Amino acid sequence: MSNVIEAKDIFAQGGSVADLRLLCCPGAEELTNLIDRHLMRWAAESGETEPKSFIIPCECPRFQSGDAKGMVKDSVRGDDIFIVVDPGNYSVTYKLFGYENHMSPDDHFSNLKRLIQAVAGKAHRVSVIMPSLYGGRQHRREVRESLDCAVALQELQNMGVKNIITFDAHDPRVQNAVPLLSFDNAMPTYQVLKSLLRKMPDLSFDKNDFMVVSPDEGAMSRNMYFSSVLGCNLGMFYKRRDYTTVVNGRNPIVAHEYLGESVEGKTVFVADDIVASGDSMLEVARELKKRGAARIIADATFPLFTSGLGKFDAAVEEGVLDFMVGTNLTYRKPELLQRDWYLDVDVSKYAAYFVLALNHDISVSAIADPIRKIEALLASHAQQKQ
Repeated sequence: MSNVIEAKDIFAQGGSVADLRLLCCPGAEELTNLIDRHLMRWAAESGETEPKSFIIPCECPRFQSGDAKGMVKDSVRGDDIFIVVDPGNYSVTYKLFGYENHMSPDDHFSNLKRLIQAVAGKAHRVSVIMPSLYGGRQHRREVRESLDCAVALQELQNMGVKNIITFDAHDPRVQNAVPLLSFDNAMPTYQVLKSLLRKMPDLSFDKNDFMVVSPDEGAMSRNMYFSSVLGCNLGMFYKRRDYTTVVNGRNPIVAHEYLGESVEGKTVFVADDIVASGDSMLEVARELKKRGAARIIADATFPLFTSGLGKFDAAVEEGVLDFMVGTNLTYRKPELLQRDWYLDVDVSKYAAYFVLALNHDISVSAIADPIRKIEALLASHAQQKQ
């Protein structure tokens, strides 16, 4: 029997740490509104006659000089504040000396700190929901390099933040920089599998038909998890790089070398945290096609597509890639959402579970146990195929 508690029952029982409120950094409106919608629905199901939005209006306006400030437009005294920020949303712009500038991750992180300052220590507690971890790709030092993510986490801790909620961190070991800070790194595995089976109800996870392949050694942990819960085999590529050259901040990849059993005739699932330019993911797909893979499904928690969609359109047209799975945990190009080969996964309900669990000081697994949900999903899928 499952010990999972219904979210509406938690609202009905009370026992929250303090009144729950949400603050939205500029650029995180989509995810914040979806989280708010789930919370309001659970409140209504618990018996509240007229549940109100949990969002407190706020903004980060700029002076003509380019300086900015954070403004919170309602009282937060004694509240349990959750601030949502999307460091990857480059679509947010501001004017500076007649030029239109796109906000960078640095700008978004600065806005987050401005809103924490605007709360001015009046809140009972401040937590940050940062699905894409700021500076997370710079997770280790080689020679003389900055450690941006570690310093950022320490800065948030020093500002009084009590909880960090992130998703699919590039390297979750960055939390070692703040060992006394509550740091939750959630994986959207269940949400991805649920959406995948909705799109492909005839998909077989049998070892003879399906295989998980890691695109590199850094992505092994998330791909091992997929292969473990699905009960299928796992392969991997490792990247041979030219360490004598730096291009766009990285050592260029010389070749992808494959380790694992044959993928011939199988559906291959390849998961990574980020698709930036997409060159590496498409090279892996081509290598798998050369080895006889029947279908290739790529998955990235943060589908950035920094070099545009053209090369993916061409790859799908050529039959190199079947389709791509991504989540709504960061900004997605509007044209991406219109592509037939892209499957968008909504993870807002999972984020809302974390908010509710933290607000009531209970384990998130008490509300949404991902292992149990995956087991139930796969059992239901197997039964439907019989």
